[in-house]
Amino acid sequence: MRKHISASIWPETKNDAARQLSELHVSSRGQRRSRRARRGSAVFTSRSLNDRILCFEFERQLLTQLGDSVEVVDSTAGFRYFDVRDLLGFVDGTANPVGADIEDAVLITSNDAGEAGAAAVGGGYIVVQKYLHDLSAWNKLSTETQERIVGRTKFDNVELDDAGEEEQKPHKQLATIEKDGVEYDIVRDNMPFGNAGQGEFGTYFIGYSKSLWIVEEMLRRMFVGVPEGRHDRILDYSRAVTGVYFAPGFGCASGFGDGD
Repeated sequence: MRKHISASIWPETKNDAARQLSELHVSSRGQRRSRRARRGSAVFTSRSLNDRILCFEFERQLLTQLGDSVEVVDSTAGFRYFDVRDLLGFVDGTANPVGADIEDAVLITSNDAGEAGAAAVGGGYIVVQKYLHDLSAWNKLSTETQERIVGRTKFDNVELDDAGEEEQKPHKQLATIEKDGVEYDIVRDNMPFGNAGQGEFGTYFIGYSKSLWIVEEMLRRMFVGVPEGRHDRILDYSRAVTGVYFAPGFGCASGFGDGD
């Protein structure tokens, strides 16, 4: 179980890494909407528990402790879909780092102190985006068209070749961040969710990263496009409705209530 705190609280602390959340935004032109760090919510919790009863009890006790100091703005129960797929039908999280590379991708270390501040060591950033899908429109596309948009084959999860410099790039390519020949990973822990009776279908995207610029660049590439104007075509069938959080390391969190 993990707790993450949003941009609405961190600017009041002395944590340099967290205060950067108040500046996170991706501006765009044309019909693509700007995505900004959500200011309306304070705490985001993710629970990696298979037992829904334990999830419910954790949520009940947490809200009891917080009392009237918080207001629930969203409560979404996700699930694991067939073969770890999203509701668009594609395998999700294929490019995640493994082993020791996971901590290298998500945890701020002392080597990052120049960018983030020593108090942030052991913490990291979480981009939390609740995507609502227009499955009716998506399912009218041919499988081949869907595959070109995603950048992978639908049934056997094989990567397609990257698009050229001036061509429309697939989601897989736009969400891959490289700088000076180095690829920067994030860890994706997405959860599908839905209510068939209400016609609501979506993906709760949860991405962990130790550097905020990686998150911002990923969003810029998706919403603005590379080259500009050629946005991620998944966004023609999906819309994001949430923002970005910071997860404190133990050293930072243990100081809460001490005037910070």
